[in-house]
Amino acid sequence: MNGMRNFLISTFCIITLLGSTSRVSAEIANRLVAFVNNDVITLYELEKKIAEMTGRTAKDIKAQDEQQYIQIRQTILDDLINEKIAQAKIEELEIKVSEGEIDSYIENIKSENQFTQEELIEALKAQGLTYYKFRADIRKDLERKQLLNYEVTSKAIVREEQIIKYYQDNIEEFKKTDDQVYLAGIFLIQNNSDNEEESAELTKKGEMILSRIKSGEDFGALAKEFSQGPGADEGGELGAFKISQIDQDLADILKKLPEGGISDLIKREDGIQIIKLIKRDEEETKSLEEVRDSIYEKLYSEEIDKRYTSWIEELREISFTKIVF
Repeated sequence: MNGMRNFLISTFCIITLLGSTSRVSAEIANRLVAFVNNDVITLYELEKKIAEMTGRTAKDIKAQDEQQYIQIRQTILDDLINEKIAQAKIEELEIKVSEGEIDSYIENIKSENQFTQEELIEALKAQGLTYYKFRADIRKDLERKQLLNYEVTSKAIVREEQIIKYYQDNIEEFKKTDDQVYLAGIFLIQNNSDNEEESAELTKKGEMILSRIKSGEDFGALAKEFSQGPGADEGGELGAFKISQIDQDLADILKKLPEGGISDLIKREDGIQIIKLIKRDEEETKSLEEVRDSIYEKLYSEEIDKRYTSWIEELREISFTKIVF
């Protein structure tokens, strides 16, 4: 009898201990981290959002890099606060989304992904979502879109002069192709870069070749006679290059040369170059008409972001928020 009594007491203690541990875990998970007007954000909500946004648990991020964890936690907590404030505004404006609107949105998703209803549900299960939760998330998204349209999007304007100014200020962005140059070269190789005597002789030889070119002798013939580099047998022809592919020093020299122009001696660690610019294909620039729509979309998106930031900051100023980490 005493053995049975002791067994029951031990069993009761274990159950009590487990129940106490469960309550402690629940209390930690449900610990409040922020107040937002009449609403709250719990540690559970925050850590769940961190996992959704990063694909990692808060615990793993903190273990790997505590400073990064603090930054991520603050950023996502700010997002959650903004969501709560936006939700309060949705309720204040009595923004409603009908079941029909949600159905229509889901049908579009099914059509774009070629899903049947059963396939959609299976895809949601694979992501750990129920169909009920999926519909609830869509309702929230559609409500927020209506709110943003009412408070932000409908007030965003991009004027024609803004489009023109952006085009003029960012003309490099609208170039269709990079400048392309066709080059020929004479290369005189220096075997020992530390040998000053060899360097002087090579420079003297290069100056002689350059003088003969300037006197009217054929570049190709001289390349065949003297060049020790690629293309020598073809009169020094090197082919076509995009300016962006050429080292900056040579690119700067080529910019100053006319077609048919010859560079001065270009000294390298391994020798001397004389470059001829055979031909230049200058890049084309897209017209304003070609890029007007893309500029508008970019400026419109920037205007939306700017107005949203301003709008949410104004809402936060008149909202009660308190972080209680």
